[in-house]
Amino acid sequence: MMVRAMDLTPAQVIVFATPVFLGLIALEFGIGWARGRRDYRWADAMNSIGLGMLSQLVGLFTRVFNLGIYTWVYQHAALFELSAQSLWVWLFALLGYDFCYYWLHRGGHRVALLWAAHSVHHQSEDFNLSTALRQTSSGFLFGWIFYLPLALLGVPPLVFGVVALIDLLYQFWVHTELVGKLGWFDRWFCSPSNHRVHHAVNPQYLDKNYGGILIIWDRLFGTFAEEQERCVYGTVKPLRSWDPLWANGIGYVEIAKAWRAARGWGGRLAALLAPPGWQPGGALPQVDLQRPRFDPPLAGARLALALLLFVGAMAATLALLWWAAGLAPLPLAAASAAVVGLLWACGRACQPDSAQPELAVVPVPQQQQRAD
Repeated sequence: MMVRAMDLTPAQVIVFATPVFLGLIALEFGIGWARGRRDYRWADAMNSIGLGMLSQLVGLFTRVFNLGIYTWVYQHAALFELSAQSLWVWLFALLGYDFCYYWLHRGGHRVALLWAAHSVHHQSEDFNLSTALRQTSSGFLFGWIFYLPLALLGVPPLVFGVVALIDLLYQFWVHTELVGKLGWFDRWFCSPSNHRVHHAVNPQYLDKNYGGILIIWDRLFGTFAEEQERCVYGTVKPLRSWDPLWANGIGYVEIAKAWRAARGWGGRLAALLAPPGWQPGGALPQVDLQRPRFDPPLAGARLALALLLFVGAMAATLALLWWAAGLAPLPLAAASAAVVGLLWACGRACQPDSAQPELAVVPVPQQQQRAD
């Protein structure tokens, strides 16, 4: 029996989309290889995709923060009653969602507490389609706040959920270096060229190009930058780890350090709300962007082990996403914890304590006074 699209849960939609994602990743890798490019590294790609798996597993338990709160506000405080049967409502919702996403995304780069979650997506020092799958597991904590205006305006939860998925899926294809500039398209939409700028740590590119589908928000609000020189990727303060749990936690650890070092409640509030890299006293450390790329050697038995753990984690994740709606909370939590263990073990296999990282030097621009 064919499964109807409207009968699928958001998690099941991701299950159907996963072969497409992996197929496009394989295609990008093949085209890059044929062109003499080396855009992928095993450890980085597995880490990025694994962080996407972890995000989806956490999402099974945090829907109350996303669609749940939105639905409550819609039911109790909506100013209008918009119909899901009207095409203009869908178009308005998609446009409105993208506008709200712009401000969430901008806040995610300018507010430390939001950056602690969003920074996960920027930690990769590669830029390819696997980077698109690298998602945070803690964005549910505050992200829902930015979309409440749509609930107040009467956008039905069904419409909201669908346009949110559309906005998310659109952003997959812009994470590539194989597509150059696209002329008029770059002026209106988030494109690979525009999004390369967003992921770069080049001084003139920092905190630019936040748009999800449309880039016109950046042009309107002064955050647009055109790609002009080679982009260098990652965070200004690099992660230097393949541990998925540490990737999600390091931002909050940094906030805790700033909180402890701050004096008075003004300083503590700044530790939460100031831009990334804020330090008590207002001084930002010198950041050397002439840095080597994190690339511990991975081959032989360790690569085979990492691949085995990764494939096992992916198979288990897809099974859980498909059957989650029918599982009781305790078995679902136990199975999810087991998958998290596999992802953590995969990261450890990629970066054992005894291994000294083999660092590949990547040319980068001059120093910048900011720390992420």
